[in-house]
Amino acid sequence: MTDPKMQLLSIGEAMAELRSAGPAFAVGFAGDTFNTAVYCRRLLPPAMQVGYLTHVGTDPLSDGFLALARAEGIGTSAITRDPLHNIGIYSVQTDRAGERSFHYWRSTSAARQLFQGAADLAVLDGAERIFLSAITLAIIAPEAREALLDRLATLRATGTAIAFDSNYRPRLWPDAETARDWIRRMWRMTDVALASVDDEQALFGDADASAVLDRLRGDGCREGALKCGARGPVPVAPNISPGSFAPAAQVVDTTAAGDSFNGAYLAARILGHDEVAAMDWGHRMAATVIGQPGAIIPRNIR
Repeated sequence: MTDPKMQLLSIGEAMAELRSAGPAFAVGFAGDTFNTAVYCRRLLPPAMQVGYLTHVGTDPLSDGFLALARAEGIGTSAITRDPLHNIGIYSVQTDRAGERSFHYWRSTSAARQLFQGAADLAVLDGAERIFLSAITLAIIAPEAREALLDRLATLRATGTAIAFDSNYRPRLWPDAETARDWIRRMWRMTDVALASVDDEQALFGDADASAVLDRLRGDGCREGALKCGARGPVPVAPNISPGSFAPAAQVVDTTAAGDSFNGAYLAARILGHDEVAAMDWGHRMAATVIGQPGAIIPRNIR
């Protein structure tokens, strides 16, 4: 069972990242919910705990991922090693504007076995806050999704806060209708909504950011931010005035922009800051991250 003092448990898939470096590729590790966990952990004092729940393999790349997680101070006690499946892999290239293109090798990854037994569900019980994304939902089996949402609903009723990012990736879902159904179900049980306007419009056909916010609020979301890229975030809570956010000084690589926003936002809220401050923390972190290559930038860059 997770340590009851854990402030945040993030759930999903981390992969080996092959980043173009001239004629060769550099190897790193990333994944949307793992990136969020890392950036949250970096902003919290050492006594506060951030854990990660996933499955990895027993292969050398999985060893490398676990070494990175531990170096970043991420709790790894909830990570299961699967001798039959390896860690997923993706390659990423960026163009001159910092926009990304990806190729994936993840269809049989170890993380796809999440929540097919009671042990993963039991890990959730000790966390004060749980973060997941629609990628988390998309990669697991339908029966595992059902079991996960049932457990989250039970935990939420007893005080666990649920944070969610829709992070819609069409290729991971059998069709858009299935994605809409599961993501809408998650929004209806979310305490902290961390949506991106582009993903929401692509999936639900909303006309603009105002329409996205109306739908999220109609589904019961009362806290969080709608991420709108360079324009900055818009608060989900209707009684908070939108702030003014400066664009990033430079854009090198937009990988993990939303993930780093999520991590900083959650860290600010864990530390007791209000939602306005949390959005500022998130935007400043995202602006810093997109000014550097890779999903997880060096810790000495601020």
